[in-house]
Amino acid sequence: MTNGLSSYDDFPVHQSAELIANAATSDRNAYDRYYFNMYPENKEFFAIFGLGQYPNLGTTDAFIDIRIGEKQHIVRSSKPLVDRMDLSVGPFLIEVIKPLEMLRVVVEPTEHSIAMDVVFEGNIEAVLEPRQTLRQHGRLIFDTNRLAQTGSWTGLLSVDGTEFQIDGSGNRDRSWGIRPVGEAEPPGIREGLMVLPGMWNYYPMQFEDHSIFYICHQDDDGVRHLVQSERVWHDRTRPHDDLGPATWHHEMEPGTRLIRSSRIVFEESGIEIECTSILPNFISVGTGYGIDADWRHGMYQGPETVTQGLVLGVDEVKGLAQYGIIDHLAEFRYGDHVGHGLLEQGFFGPFRAVGIMDGVNGAT
Repeated sequence: MTNGLSSYDDFPVHQSAELIANAATSDRNAYDRYYFNMYPENKEFFAIFGLGQYPNLGTTDAFIDIRIGEKQHIVRSSKPLVDRMDLSVGPFLIEVIKPLEMLRVVVEPTEHSIAMDVVFEGNIEAVLEPRQTLRQHGRLIFDTNRLAQTGSWTGLLSVDGTEFQIDGSGNRDRSWGIRPVGEAEPPGIREGLMVLPGMWNYYPMQFEDHSIFYICHQDDDGVRHLVQSERVWHDRTRPHDDLGPATWHHEMEPGTRLIRSSRIVFEESGIEIECTSILPNFISVGTGYGIDADWRHGMYQGPETVTQGLVLGVDEVKGLAQYGIIDHLAEFRYGDHVGHGLLEQGFFGPFRAVGIMDGVNGAT
C-alpha cells in the first residue's frame, strides 16, 4: 500500500507508534533472517538455505546451497521489500506452521537445478542464545538476538534431476538486530578492521536425546566476546544444563583456514567432545555472505525480482571461501553418545593460537 500500511498492522503486535514496516532503528544494517540446514541419514549432501529482510535497505532475499559430491548447487533470489509478513522471494517461500516448532520451506521448480518442499519440526524447545554485541570505534557493528533449534526434516528435494525423499535432520536459527549487510560501506576509521575479528565457532550438535550448543567468538589476543555452552534435552520438563567454560583444540588443514577436526572440553561437566568434519559447505561464495561483490545479503538487485542459479566446483571456490564462514556437516562423539550437526567456523585476520599469523596465509 502506498500509505505504508502492511498486513501485520492489522494485528496487536506493535511495540511503538511506528508502523510494522518501519524498523525501530534507522541503522542501515537492520536485518531479520531465517537460516536452516538439512542432511540425510547417509550424509550424502548438506543443504543450507535461508531468507532475510533488510527494512532500511528496502530489500529481501533468499538462497539455497546444496553441497553434493564435488559440486555446490545454488539458487538465489532478491526483490524489493514491501510487506514484512511476505516470506516469499521468487521461487522461495517460508511458512511458519507452528511458531517455534514447525516450519515449511519451499523452492519452486525453475530452470535452475534445485526444487524443494520440506517441513522442519523441532525436537527441543527453541533456545535463546546469548545476545551478540560488538563495537568498533564507537559504532555498533553487531547487536543481534538469535533463537536456535535442532530437529528433523521430511519432504521432497530435487537436485539436478535427482529426487530425494527427505527423512533427515538439521538445525535452524532465527536472528534479528544489526549486522553488516548490503552494499559495502566506506570503512573510514575502521579501515583494515575485520567486522568479526579472530575465531568464530558455532557448533549445534544433535544427539539421541539431547542437543548441545557451543559458541566461541575469540579474538587474536585471547579475549572472548561471545560464548555458549548449553545442553538441551528432548524431554522439555528437564532444565537446560550449563556445561561451563569450554576449551577448544583444533586440528587445521595445513596451509589453510579450514578446521579438519576439533576437541571441545567442558572441564566442569567432565565432557570432552570429538568433532570431525564430514562434508564442508563453502557458503561464503555465491549465497550472499559477503565475499561476492555482486551479491551480498541485502544488496539491491533492481526493481524486479531477480533469480539466479549457479553450479560451482568445490575446488574452484574452496581457496576463496576459506576467508569467510564455512559450514561443515560434522560428527560429534563423547562417552557413549554419537551425534551429528553443524560445525561452523571462520578465521578472520590473524589468529596465532592455531598458526594463522596474518590476514592472508593459512595455518602453519
